[in-house]
Amino acid sequence: MKDCLFCNMQRDTLYEDDCCFAIYDAYPVNPGHALIIPKRHIKTYFEANEQEVRSFHRALHAVKALLDKRYNPDGYNIGINVDEAAGQSVFHLHIHLIPRYNGDMKNPRGGVRGVIPEKRGY
Repeated sequence: MKDCLFCNMQRDTLYEDDCCFAIYDAYPVNPGHALIIPKRHIKTYFEANEQEVRSFHRALHAVKALLDKRYNPDGYNIGINVDEAAGQSVFHLHIHLIPRYNGDMKNPRGGVRGVIPEKRGY
């Protein structure tokens, strides 16, 4: 795709295999925020084939190990935005691996439920 950010980027990879690569996010939420990106141009996770899904799984573990050594986070969030209603703004699948640190927000309870802030507490 000639106008796709991820298809056409010059990349300094953290990880790469036949199906995907990992980079640091250009607008990180926290230090070490990384993206796992398929090489094939697909819009959402639900378009990925089994080989790609296995590749994403391996990449997540490999990048987590690297981030553990470099940043020593206290936890992680893994997130995928699927379609505009869910916040997707780059329409090439990418998986966020976000290191979390004690004290990076006042009350992290609810984790990914915070995508709708008033639903965070339960």
